Amino acid sequence: MPEPAEPQTEIVYRHGWATRIWHWLNAFCLFFLLASGLQIFNAHPALYLGTQSNFSNSLVSMTAMRTGDGSLRGITEIGSMDFDTTGFLGASRDSSGALVARGFPAWATIPSYRDLATGRIVHFFFAWVLVASGLAYVCVSLFNGHFRRDLIPRRGELRAMPRAIGDHLRFRFGREAHYNILQKLSYLIVILGLIPTMVATGLAMSPGMDAALPWLLDLFGGRQSARTLHFMTMSLLVLFFVVHIVMVLAAGPINEMRAIITGRYRVRPEAKGETS
Repeated sequence: MPEPAEPQTEIVYRHGWATRIWHWLNAFCLFFLLASGLQIFNAHPALYLGTQSNFSNSLVSMTAMRTGDGSLRGITEIGSMDFDTTGFLGASRDSSGALVARGFPAWATIPSYRDLATGRIVHFFFAWVLVASGLAYVCVSLFNGHFRRDLIPRRGELRAMPRAIGDHLRFRFGREAHYNILQKLSYLIVILGLIPTMVATGLAMSPGMDAALPWLLDLFGGRQSARTLHFMTMSLLVLFFVVHIVMVLAAGPINEMRAIITGRYRVRPEAKGETS
């Protein structure tokens, strides 16, 4: 009995050089921004709305308390609820193994030890790298048609979105030559929504920028609100990163990694001209 024929595939050029450079620069910058941002957050591990900042009116806080037997417990409060998060949030072990009061643990911050000044230097450096590379990417993408050709959803793709959602929930990936509708929408949300919001809220926390652009602070309802929104935006970017990695692994990591390194992506010939 003859063996079934191997499915035919074809290599297409999917990612341009600007997209690939920006992708890896983003991954590099966001790693350092996240870890150094958690170092800065640990200086006052609580979030608020408005202009006031004291632990009695926080939205979220990570604190430590001594129990009756003298041991240290990490407590995370979200609104009126509190959780014992010892070992991760509020109280975690330092390099000597001792349990110490600390918002996020040492392994999640840059530097791993308490050093707010270095954390701020690292954070601001990679923030400006992210802004510069993002502006360059947008200019190049407008000039070479990447936005119009690859990212703007077409009417037919929007109509087919329920089918695309169903396919992704069942981990069915078609290996199309172009981004599918869910990729387009998620990339647009990141490029036009999350990253600009993260930059704007970061600028709103700067006293110098508040003096130069006072409307920016009013836009977010105060410095504490801007700080909370900055933290939430970064949390959404981390969620996007996790989902992105899961989709890469589910769709075929070798093909996906080759595409974002060399630009070349293996597709089914019948899917070469598909747009959804």
